[in-house]
Amino acid sequence: MTTANAAMLDQIKSGQGFIAALDQSGGSTPKALKGYGIEADAFSNDEEMFGLIHAMRSRIVTAPCFNGEKVIGAILFERTMDGDADGKPVPALLWERGVVPFLKVDKGLEDEVNGVQLMKANPDLDALCARAVAKSVFGTKMRSVVNLANPAGVKAIVEQQFAEAKRIAAHGLVPIIEPEVNIKSAERDAADRLLLDETLAALDAWEGAPVMLKLSLPTEAGLFQPLLDHSKVLRVVALSGGFARLEACAELAKNPGIIASFSRALLEDLRHQMSDDEFDKSLGGAINEIHAASVA
Repeated sequence: MTTANAAMLDQIKSGQGFIAALDQSGGSTPKALKGYGIEADAFSNDEEMFGLIHAMRSRIVTAPCFNGEKVIGAILFERTMDGDADGKPVPALLWERGVVPFLKVDKGLEDEVNGVQLMKANPDLDALCARAVAKSVFGTKMRSVVNLANPAGVKAIVEQQFAEAKRIAAHGLVPIIEPEVNIKSAERDAADRLLLDETLAALDAWEGAPVMLKLSLPTEAGLFQPLLDHSKVLRVVALSGGFARLEACAELAKNPGIIASFSRALLEDLRHQMSDDEFDKSLGGAINEIHAASVA
């Protein structure tokens, strides 16, 4: 393990903060831009759209408040990993600030089968992992979704996540496994419990270095403690899953040991029309709230 990787591992393992999710992809980018105050008529093609979202992310990662004191990691979209901010490659800029870079590697979701949405096939995963390693990225993230408490569906989700994690870990990257339970599901609590059992079984069989888990906050506070305690888990982080920041932070604080990995709840108050001072004050306030809930 390189010195940089050992330092990144230490920051993720014991850092007192949270992981920012800046990985909106093609499908969710227009929604993210709209939230930022940029309407769809501001761009006429994908290149312009991605240029605008890159400018937003650059503004976030170069803000004075965005550093390793409270933000211990950041998950990037592939184009953000490949881009520059402040004249430097984004992963290098982040790590200079003490923020560990991760990369979103999934290619989106399949249609629902057995109450779940598996990840689409990803034949280029190994090539993408090799590029990430070359850019000093520490780990990856991949998302699938559980909509119903269907045992066969939940088993399939966990099996797919851990199979892909094995491919990722072979490159020396730390995978973040994200089987999101839909917080609007009528079967949310039962799905949480099925997911817990299947994930524990998969962790017991896991032979590599410890992995990370990114989960929806459970209906029953503290339900995921066995995952936090598992020797094969480096860190458990939570997505906001559609909760506004206030509610997401309140739910997070009920689950000691789990830290945030919020996207929308982090960015919800930011607008491109803000002055730099207003922007940094708003982002700093959000960072402080999410940090407080993460270390509660």
